[in-house]
Parts: sequence; C-alpha cells; structure tokens
Amino acid sequence: MDSTWNKVIKCVLTPLSWIYGSVVWTRNKMFDWGILPQETFPVPVVCVGNITVGGTGKTPHTEYIVSRLGRRMKVAVLSRGYKRKTKGFILANSHSTPEMIGDEPMQIFHKFGRAVKVAVCENRRTGIRELLRLFPDLELIVLDDAFQHRYVKPTVAVLLTEYNRPVHNDHLLPLGRLRESVMAVNRADIVVVTKCPENMSALDKSLKKKDLDLMSFQQPFFSRYEYEGLSPVFPEECPYHVRLGALTSKDGVLLVTGIAHPRYFVRHFSHFPFKVKVLHFPDHHDFTRKDIEEIRKRYDALPGEHKIIVTTEKDAVRLAYNPYFPQRLKPFVFYQPITVNMIDDGFIRAILRGIGRADLIPGGDDAPTVSPVMSGYTPAPSESTDTGDVPGHEEDEISEL
Repeated sequence: MDSTWNKVIKCVLTPLSWIYGSVVWTRNKMFDWGILPQETFPVPVVCVGNITVGGTGKTPHTEYIVSRLGRRMKVAVLSRGYKRKTKGFILANSHSTPEMIGDEPMQIFHKFGRAVKVAVCENRRTGIRELLRLFPDLELIVLDDAFQHRYVKPTVAVLLTEYNRPVHNDHLLPLGRLRESVMAVNRADIVVVTKCPENMSALDKSLKKKDLDLMSFQQPFFSRYEYEGLSPVFPEECPYHVRLGALTSKDGVLLVTGIAHPRYFVRHFSHFPFKVKVLHFPDHHDFTRKDIEEIRKRYDALPGEHKIIVTTEKDAVRLAYNPYFPQRLKPFVFYQPITVNMIDDGFIRAILRGIGRADLIPGGDDAPTVSPVMSGYTPAPSESTDTGDVPGHEEDEISEL
C-alpha cells in the first residue's frame, strides 16, 4: 500500500519538479547571459550557501569563517534575517532581538558582535551598499545563505552539502530537496561536505570527491560538528553548570528543537544513559504561549530524579526573548553549543587566496582568532558567585564547563 501511495505521489510531484526546474534554469541562464545584472563590489564578498532546503550548516560555517578572520580583517556578516518581523536594512546592536533581525543573525551577533559587524537586509545589494557607507574600511563581507542570490557576484562562493544527503541523489522541489539543479555546483569555488562521521576514512573522502565530480578549480573540504559543554539559556537565573556526563540513568532530559533536521542533534544525546524525550517544532519556529505551555507540561511529566531542558543554539535565541517562558523553569534550561571542525586543513587559506589576501595566510593551521561568547543571552554571573546545587543533584554532579 505504501509503495503504491509513494508511486502516486511521485507521479504527481514529478511534473511539478519539471516546471519548477525550468523556471530556475531560465533564471540562472538570464544571469549567465547578462540579461539579469550581477553586481560586484570594491570589498571581497564570500557567499556561504547550499542548493538544498535547510539543514546543511550554513550559519555554523559562517561562524567558523568569522572566528578565523574576525581579528585579521575588518569583517561584516550580512543575512536576509529569515522570519524577522521587520523590513529593510538593520544593523545589529545591543538592543536587537530575534524579532528584529532573525534568530540566526542574533546568534551570530551574540557570539561575535564584539569583533564583527552583523546586519540584515532582504536585498543583499542594498545591504552591502549600506554596510560600506557606514563602514568604508570594511575588508570582507560574508553573506549567510546567499548562493541563490545571484544579483551579487561573490568573490568566493562556498557551497555546503551534507554527507548523508548527497545532492547527486536528490531531486528538485517539490519532489526532492534541491533548490536548483546539481549543475549549480559548478558555480562554487569551494565545496564543503558537512556533518561527516568522526571515523571518516581516506576512502570515504575519495568516494565523496568522485561523487561530487568537481572541476579542477574547485576545492573540496570536509567538516564535522563538535559538541561543547552545555550553557544556560538564562544565566542570571542559573548560577551553576550541568555536565551531561554527570547525569545517570535515573535522570531525564527534554530536548526541544526547532531546526530543519534535528536527528544529528538528537543522536548526540543517545550516547548518554539518561532518559531522553524530544519535542520538535518546525524550523525557525516562533514559540507561542501554547508552545511554551506544552514545553512546561512535557517537562513536568518527564521521568527522572533530576531533570533539565536542552535546546539548540538557534532555539535558545528565541526562547531567551520569549515573554511567556515560566520563571520557575529558567534555571533548568540549557543550550548545546556546536562548533565546526574542518577535517582537512586549508579551508581558510583557500578563502584568503580566493579574495586576494594571501598575505594574511597563517603559518600554522586555521586557528581561531575570535572566541565566541558562550555565556547565554543575559549577563552571566561572575566566577566568584557561589555555584550552588541543581535541586535534587548531589554536589559532585555539578561541574564547570
């Protein structure tokens, strides 16, 4: 029955994919033939994007670039600000909220706003012009999720593709997840295979490179996620640190996610002995009063002697500014920071060569020059503050990150 139903769905969606693909093909050709204009700028522009719908790690890889170049150059990050409730150009500042600039730009500003400029604008050309007007000494602009925004001609285009979701095995929307044909890979200068397994072998890399079938000028790289210690979403309400390794099979964790593909996030917690329950919302979800009440109910019903709520960095941004979040739960809400680890050295050097700044290439590996702020979304307590105990936890189950 399922097989028959899948065939029916495929028969219905395949013609729609053809129509969608023809529209995208025509649009791309209009750029290729110069009918639609592409604009270049006097400052190097690095575009980070993908050709699939969501989930390849655009923002973490944007943060990786910022963390490596934020002290060597004067850098700005420009995003569309997806699902924000404002329009036009907005420069992030200490008064910004996710509603004003979007959750991902807010996340980047929170972590790197002391070292780089962060702005949003749905029209990237307008946004770049405004950034250059405000900061004429900028040396690099990084566009987050702009591979399809072809009105801007990037100096270096970085394309991301997931290890477990290869683009050559996918289909165009709505039958598959592709925003445009796999031929669009040819526009990339650098291709990064993301979310690779920890034990990736040389043979795996070789097979992936063969599948990508890149041209000689294109450089492939591989990356994976690394999970750091938990950070409180409400640090002023949480004067202690919880270590996942200290929790036991008698304890419980409620995972709250609002991201495109939560399985990688959820899988990380499957290695621990504690009980795990998952509450999933759509990507970029705007938590309502009803949603917050559901989180409270799930937490109260969660089995375990000691219980916490863990969410993603992106969801933490929205929860921290949510007016409906109950005060009594704030001490028990944490987010799981992730960082990108490039398996092969040379990614940043490739970008610097691409933008004509080989003079900034370091002698060693691609070491970070800007450390992200990981202390939550309000001022964290000083280290001299008494760390206290999580209610129900023994003292030896609490440790600093």
